[in-house]
Amino acid sequence: MTHPRVNPERTLEAQGITGLGQVYYNLIEPAIIQEALVRKEGTLGRGGALLVTTGKFTGRSPKDKHIVRTPGTEAEIWWENNAEMSPEGYAALRADMLEHMKGRDYFVQDLYGGADPAHRLDVRVVTELAWHSLFIRHMLRRPGTDELATFDPEFTVINCPSFKADPQRHGCRSEVVIALNLEAKEILIAGTEYAGENKKSVFSLLNYILPEKGVMPMHCSANHAIGKPTETAVFFGLSGTGKTTLSAAPDRVLIGDDEHGWSDTGTFNFEGGCYAKTINLSAEAEPEIYATTTKFGTVVENMVFDPDTLELDFEDDSITANMRCAYPLDYISNASATALGGHPKNVVMLTCDAFGVLPPIARLTPAQAMYHFLSGFTSKVAGTERGVTEPQPTFSTCFGAPFLPRRPEVYGKLLQQKIAKFGSDCWLVNTGWTGGAYGTGSRMPIKATRALLTAALDGTLAKGKFRKDPNFGFDVPVTCPGVADMLLDPRRTWDDKSAYDAQAAKLVGMFSDNFAQYIDHIDEDVRAAALG
Repeated sequence: MTHPRVNPERTLEAQGITGLGQVYYNLIEPAIIQEALVRKEGTLGRGGALLVTTGKFTGRSPKDKHIVRTPGTEAEIWWENNAEMSPEGYAALRADMLEHMKGRDYFVQDLYGGADPAHRLDVRVVTELAWHSLFIRHMLRRPGTDELATFDPEFTVINCPSFKADPQRHGCRSEVVIALNLEAKEILIAGTEYAGENKKSVFSLLNYILPEKGVMPMHCSANHAIGKPTETAVFFGLSGTGKTTLSAAPDRVLIGDDEHGWSDTGTFNFEGGCYAKTINLSAEAEPEIYATTTKFGTVVENMVFDPDTLELDFEDDSITANMRCAYPLDYISNASATALGGHPKNVVMLTCDAFGVLPPIARLTPAQAMYHFLSGFTSKVAGTERGVTEPQPTFSTCFGAPFLPRRPEVYGKLLQQKIAKFGSDCWLVNTGWTGGAYGTGSRMPIKATRALLTAALDGTLAKGKFRKDPNFGFDVPVTCPGVADMLLDPRRTWDDKSAYDAQAAKLVGMFSDNFAQYIDHIDEDVRAAALG
């Protein structure tokens, strides 16, 4: 059988994957949706969105991700952060999985990971579910039909949710498995229908491959000034810090909302789409993201909807609070057509400090930037998890620990070098609490945060006066247009100054305790920043 949208020399059969049922190569969106509906994988929603659920697993399973320990890669892997799998276990997993796949239909998408041709990864994603094929077609970047004719995948991802792994036989933790074999250039995913595993497995690959090429992989959003790609900003931040909201400014061009690379020629998006949370999404607060939920081909994941009217319920989290929608980047009106930007003129690290200690913005030296990048701080608040009765610090190194195959210092050092080489200004922005900790103070006004970011990105803030923060040693502006001076000094916003001092000392201690794990792996300037 000939397949007009695939390289005839690189079919699955040519890769040694044989005995399957019908194989659908590089179907476009209408055809994938048709196949998904025939297979009863979802419901056609308003505007042609595809409404799906992911069953038992409604989020990633980071503890089920394994890297195969092989002689060629084992010295490079951060094993304290990544569960290992033996080559023998992987071989058994692969053989059992391919045997299970025989006779079943599969969907293949040949895609690029990365908008920069010099650094992109050619990836083949093989999925059992048609809607997974649609999802990954949105999330990665699509070659043209002429490019598909010669496409030669460097890595292959095989996703088979109906196959259940055997921990004893395969050397994994549970029936769910995400196994990265870096030498075989293959990833196997089984036991889970959560689509996010597809895109994050490719992100993990890029996090392994790119540092050796001098490219910094980043879990961040990015934008640039209209008509000025050289005025690029990147926004690091964990969930709940405002990464997507603050980067999607209407007066700037959106490069991407989640994963980017920084090479010696500039910034580039890894992806071709967005994977946005939809809980409490509103047309008033996020009109463009809200509008994508009724656009053709958008994958709406784990949302409750009215079976008669197909109206989506953005507040009902009975399936999961991690409800999402996946859509192509061009569904956002101010998105970049190229997904390319210049060297980041500004590097912004977002944190939600529920302790009420950090200022709303601070300027960082390159060494301080590496310190806060390696720390990856935000905080949980009471009510978010059972047993959390007061603010608790959360440290996820490099703002993305689950996706790091290498030690965090590799990424931290690379970021520090890029900042120093290209003269980026670095900022720590607190979108958390002021005037007291969570429960006493209030949330940082979004209007103030936007004003501070505007001043930082257009260069106004850097020209003003700064004071040295006594707790962390970074520079804090003393004034900013449109922002009350008092807000810039968190201690002044607290009624009880001694309570602030105690809370600040407590938070500094938490940072210090967490950072102790990196002290033996960092340079003297960063060590000095860590010690204040």
